[in-house]
Amino acid sequence: MAGRLEGKVAFITGAARGQGRAHAVRLAAEGADIIALDNCEKAATTSYAGPTEQDLAETAALVEKQGRRVVARKADIRDYDGLSAVVQEGLAELGRLDVVVANAGICSAAMSWEIPVEKWRETIDTNLTGTFFTVKATIPTLIEQGTGGSIIITSSVAGLRGLPFLADYAASKHGVTGLAKTLANELAQFDIRVNTIHPNGVATGMQPAEMFELTQKYAATLGPIFMGSLPDPVSQPEDIANAVAFLASDEARHITGIQLPVDLGTLAR
Repeated sequence: MAGRLEGKVAFITGAARGQGRAHAVRLAAEGADIIALDNCEKAATTSYAGPTEQDLAETAALVEKQGRRVVARKADIRDYDGLSAVVQEGLAELGRLDVVVANAGICSAAMSWEIPVEKWRETIDTNLTGTFFTVKATIPTLIEQGTGGSIIITSSVAGLRGLPFLADYAASKHGVTGLAKTLANELAQFDIRVNTIHPNGVATGMQPAEMFELTQKYAATLGPIFMGSLPDPVSQPEDIANAVAFLASDEARHITGIQLPVDLGTLAR
């Protein structure tokens, strides 16, 4: 039985591990060839370990295990020229582009007024400007092909709610949500759909140690804002990949401009 994305090509940022890897493997299982990008470095202002080139190679191997082709390259989404070069290399090898998953991002935690200037800049540059560069580098191809497409941007519950300790992250994720809404209006005439995904906690390598300390310190006052209503404490990357696969497919061909929570019921509380 053919997959939902048979014959299509997907470009995924932040693909070395976590959600990005899960998206690459799931879309490959649905029949898509993959252009996988990651900077394979630790961000300067985050406390957790960064992805590695070995991680990206493992993602590529997992895609190939699904019987799909893959172009996996190291590049930083803040580097527009470098990002664009990867897109063009992927197009040259795989022949087309149908799905864009703007997933790469970083996160750290602090009270808003204590965020260092350099941390604010790196978060906004990566999560918001990097996402803009991702869509800027890919939309012209989608329009020129004339066959529609699906752009899926990883936002967050923090892109819909003022989560404490995450002012820079929330600002960036509200920003990509607004970007997606505008793109959805502009690109509908070309049958290109644009939607955002809004996870809560996901079991990836992107867990700042200082976040745990702050939620413990303010457990009685601010902690409950993070609670979901479903019993699982966190989502798995595959839970988010399931939603991405749906939005990428023709099953969602009449869905654009939405904000899809995959958040364990956090926003319902």
